[in-house]
Amino acid sequence: MMSQHKYLPATCVAAVMTALLFSGTANAQDSRQVKEPQTPAICIVLAAQMESGKAGAESRAPDTQLLQTAIDACRPGQAVRLRSRNGKTAFVSGALQLRSGVSLLIDSGVTLYASTRPLDYDRGAGTCGTNDDKGKGCKPFITIDHAKGSGIYGEGVIDGQGGERISGKEESWWQIARRAQRENNRQNVPRLIEITQSNDITLHNITLRNSPNFHVTLNQVDGFTAWGVRIDTPANARNTDGIDPISSRNITIANSYIRTGDDNVAIKAGNNGPTENITIRNNHFYSGHGMSIGSETNGGVSNVLIENLSMDGTTSGLRIKSDISRGGLVQNISYRNVCIRNVKAPIDFDTHYGKTATGDLIPQYRNIKLEHVQSLTPGKIILRGYDAARPIQFALQDVSVADKSSSQFEHVQLAGSDKVIFDSLAANPQQCTQAFAAYPELQTVSKRPQLDAQTARDFAYAEVLKYAGLPGKEQISPWDPRSEPIAADPQLTPDYIVDANAVPDGVRIFRQVQAAVNQAITDLDKGKTSRQRIHIFIKPGTYRELVYVPDTTVPITLYGSDAATTRITVNLDAATTGSSYTAQFSAQFSGTHQSIKAMHEGLKDRPTLGTFGTAVLWVKSPGFQAKNLTIENAYNKDKGNARADCQPGNCPDENSIYARSQMVHHQALAVMLDGADKSHFDGVRMLGFQDTLYMKSGKDGQTARQFFQRSYIEGDVDFIFGDATAYFFETEIKTLGERNSSYVGAPSTNVKSRYGFVFDHCRFTHDGSSHALAGKFSLARQWFHNERCTPYAPVPVPGYDCQIGEVDQFNSPTGTIRRQTLESVGKMVVMNSVIGAHINKKQPWSDWNKKGTLPYRPAQFSSDDYWANLLAAKIDPIKQMGYAGPFSPVRIFLAEFNNTEE
Repeated sequence: MMSQHKYLPATCVAAVMTALLFSGTANAQDSRQVKEPQTPAICIVLAAQMESGKAGAESRAPDTQLLQTAIDACRPGQAVRLRSRNGKTAFVSGALQLRSGVSLLIDSGVTLYASTRPLDYDRGAGTCGTNDDKGKGCKPFITIDHAKGSGIYGEGVIDGQGGERISGKEESWWQIARRAQRENNRQNVPRLIEITQSNDITLHNITLRNSPNFHVTLNQVDGFTAWGVRIDTPANARNTDGIDPISSRNITIANSYIRTGDDNVAIKAGNNGPTENITIRNNHFYSGHGMSIGSETNGGVSNVLIENLSMDGTTSGLRIKSDISRGGLVQNISYRNVCIRNVKAPIDFDTHYGKTATGDLIPQYRNIKLEHVQSLTPGKIILRGYDAARPIQFALQDVSVADKSSSQFEHVQLAGSDKVIFDSLAANPQQCTQAFAAYPELQTVSKRPQLDAQTARDFAYAEVLKYAGLPGKEQISPWDPRSEPIAADPQLTPDYIVDANAVPDGVRIFRQVQAAVNQAITDLDKGKTSRQRIHIFIKPGTYRELVYVPDTTVPITLYGSDAATTRITVNLDAATTGSSYTAQFSAQFSGTHQSIKAMHEGLKDRPTLGTFGTAVLWVKSPGFQAKNLTIENAYNKDKGNARADCQPGNCPDENSIYARSQMVHHQALAVMLDGADKSHFDGVRMLGFQDTLYMKSGKDGQTARQFFQRSYIEGDVDFIFGDATAYFFETEIKTLGERNSSYVGAPSTNVKSRYGFVFDHCRFTHDGSSHALAGKFSLARQWFHNERCTPYAPVPVPGYDCQIGEVDQFNSPTGTIRRQTLESVGKMVVMNSVIGAHINKKQPWSDWNKKGTLPYRPAQFSSDDYWANLLAAKIDPIKQMGYAGPFSPVRIFLAEFNNTEE
């Protein structure tokens, strides 16, 4: 089938061609290998003291000294974090300067407002906030000068308050800018962010809005990344360019959304030198003056790649503008995969920008390539070279504009043709179907809270493990497992030996681990040992048995020589019936010590075992140790776990109102630590799928501490869970990704407990499955333990109501939830660790189930969130929960510190 072509007169454009490519455009892009930036470590956290509504009209700048002092105190490589506190979400500041290597992190829901007082920016002449012939009387709101490695991060907002009335005047910043335009002079107003003579500067995920003047300018910068940035300022706000690289190099602007009152992006090169090596990729522009190069080009602009760009409603689209007062060479510019609609001038390359310009700096545009560019609505196409000797030189490939578009062509040289010809839109109708995106709404809650360096010290190994007691009443009770290595003495003679190939003597040598544990407890009971610890050595082999370790007066150590060849394994899941369990394992427990038998007997008569009856290794003994062993629950290990919670004909929609409550559940524990304080695991491999490792506190929530080092834990859903205090050090946590959702942790820590789970110097890895590579898995969801209904959001049941009560129950449409269930909040901190690509970067902490289902609870990052959620659920924390007031200091539930991502 032949392509559709249409040759038009010089006043119209609409048809096709494939042209020769200019070799110079092949290298047009940032010379760096740019990846999504990572948030730096936090040096200090500052809490907001002002409500946003009041801050918007605030004329003074109460936070300037606070912010600048914190910035000045930070070491390079760290950031000052701005967070909300008890509903306060705003900071108001005058001019700030970021020091070299120091960054700013603004949490989601937090806004940093620029003061409306001219004196907060004045350069000393008293002209800021006035109009004159110079227009340089104001310092920027944020200056980055002669710096390296600084940046601004976070899901929060920087608001320049350009539309607010200037303190002491009757006009806003924007109004005096319009007046300057009428009076033909210049406004003295502050830019929002000005970066000068700096290297490797980053803007990541931040929202910039309402700048009085340009939002971001770069001058003599080498290395700048804007990733996921949102710029939002009204279309009628004068001179509010989005991002302007000027005389700079190695620039990437990616995955960003820009709507403003002037150029969305303007690449310039003035007297300070050239601008080169620019990548502008995967962006969306709305109101504004388009994707511009110029008007200052006298320094030279080269090697620019603009690809995957949508423009919807800009005045100009792809634009190169200059004139003889500021012109220079613009070359090696490549536009690729660009979609344009509702734009007055979709393509505008003009060397006569200033109608009255004078000078001898002649603009030249050459090696310009347009590839896969569509303009879906009629507009004006302008191609005006300087003269016949210096035409615009460019190439086209699959470039189309809408019918009824007009054109203005002068001095144009098209590669491979003597005519300017474009494709018909019908030639590639699908190119722009998915290109346009709505401007994204701001998140209101931080999804990735970070600790500051001082707070991180509270989660160090020695701090976490030195407290014990009831929740909220913990006392210092030091425990340092690293000072007592497990079975480290090479001359150690074990008390008992387990060898699958030996002839057992029933005294010291056994073929089963449980038999050796039984003998140790029996000997203890008969007073046959006076040791402070019992050591049971397990030789390499596969031991297909359950191992139950009851509460003992002398702690027990199980250890091997090689975890890879020493395995204890059983296939057992929560749906297993008591009768099936009895048939499989009653012989193993026949004749065992009464304390062991009691553990077995507590399970054998159940209709189904449930989660807590499935443990391969079940430990109640304080001070228990394990080393160089593999503990495996082999349920589904032979075929995978993707449909583990479903039986044919009984697999309801997991997003339904009742969520997963009607499914057949198949949790399968490898290890259960049942109130076993001071448990220590070294070099142990724990294998399973759902619920691999369960750690339970002691009676009435008494602290049970566990320490894991140099170990390996794998699973897919909630595979490290419970309400104990657990410290994981130098341990690999591997997510198996056959399911389409996965959660490493499911802590159910009591709100008053000092600590939950802490992961330090760990590696969070994955198995390379497609679901893992999608990057949508979670570090944790907080186990909403025992819930039967949710008070946190509506459920689509007529008359639905869930109130605090004495029991957890739901008899549709109403239910009750206990205080104890609400207080099971879940705490987990990840620090100094490597987090794989399988974990959702923007939201690694998940809600518990979907909103609109009975088990739903939103992720709660701190006690402030907990308090706010109770109030939102119409639960009075003081009258109904018995609290004196909000927790002070704030208690951390979920957080990170100093992590890196693969």
